[in-house]
Amino acid sequence: MTERKTRTKLVHDGIRRSQYGELAEAMFLTQGFAYPSAEAAEARFLNASDDEFIYARYGNPTTRMFEDRMASIEGTEDAFACASGMAAINGALTCLVKAGDHIVAARQMFGSCLHVLKVLQGFGVDVTLVDGTDLDAWRAAMRPETKVCFFESVSNPGLEVMDVAGIVKIAHEGGATVVVDNVFASPIFSRAVELGADVIVYSATKHIDGGGRVLGGVVLGTKEYIRGPLETYVKHTGGAMSPFHAWVLLSGLQTLDLRVRAQAANAAAVASAVAGHEKLARTVYPGLMDHPQHALAMEQMGSGGTMLALDLKGGKEAAFRFLNALQIVSISNNLGDAKSIATHPATTTHKNLSEEEREAIAITPGLIRISMGIEDGGDLIADIKGALDAA
Repeated sequence: MTERKTRTKLVHDGIRRSQYGELAEAMFLTQGFAYPSAEAAEARFLNASDDEFIYARYGNPTTRMFEDRMASIEGTEDAFACASGMAAINGALTCLVKAGDHIVAARQMFGSCLHVLKVLQGFGVDVTLVDGTDLDAWRAAMRPETKVCFFESVSNPGLEVMDVAGIVKIAHEGGATVVVDNVFASPIFSRAVELGADVIVYSATKHIDGGGRVLGGVVLGTKEYIRGPLETYVKHTGGAMSPFHAWVLLSGLQTLDLRVRAQAANAAAVASAVAGHEKLARTVYPGLMDHPQHALAMEQMGSGGTMLALDLKGGKEAAFRFLNALQIVSISNNLGDAKSIATHPATTTHKNLSEEEREAIAITPGLIRISMGIEDGGDLIADIKGALDAA
């Protein structure tokens, strides 16, 4: 049989059916599993197969379906599902380092990711933050003790595009593992594995769910890494995914390709429609020709993605007037949903950063991050243009 295409994988891969032959993915809502004998229990704890389970914190048939489907579409050997995107980030990084080790990370990053790095520093891990778009900065920061290079393939919220292949080359020459937070790219536009990244992390709460229903995260990589240091760390520290959440996310995966492509088309249309508006200092969208990494975005993703940012000239006051005038786009701090969402990073997702830290990653008081949904593109353009007029 020929290799299945992504949309087929999103619907069918990873299916495990019970003796009843159910068509939809079954939800195994159980915390534990019974054994036919004491000898069977001993054998399973000694060496459980992929279809044998011990405890929901270790694994579950529904969760395993989600993991297998994610690994299939991402092109990795294995995956491990976590309770949230941040549980996935924490596990992916922490299981790789110890006191005395060194991490090089892009400073253009979600606030909670930066917090995890600060926690690791408290445990004796040294961290160097660099301009993620500057390969020379990555190269200069490498040390013999550097174990991990960590970055968002497209930064949150500034939409700066990192050169995955370039960073991978530098990291691997120094013997470091490359961990990529790939949320903004989504699994649909991801080429991080093909470009050499070792570990891919997603907040499944975002595009994968797509309905704003559940939290979830997933880490993808080699079987040696996933079922070795990562699984050992996550299952013993309690960051595993709920079977119910895995069941919801399996449903979300079926429409992921359709939704993300529609969202990206809306983002491109809105960005083009408002670029140059008199109320805007800048319109940031990797799909626009004037984006500093436009060519790189097209090469790495083949799309500008589902996210854009608008920087209003009037600062926080204008940004709030804009947000309060929106009729279709919701004010929230999530992203990747079927519904369009606008966020003011300086007062929400990145509010705990100092003013200097926000300035370093271009989070101005007037910056609005917009996650485009699947609504009618014309309606979204009218809504955003009307809110700009109100600002």
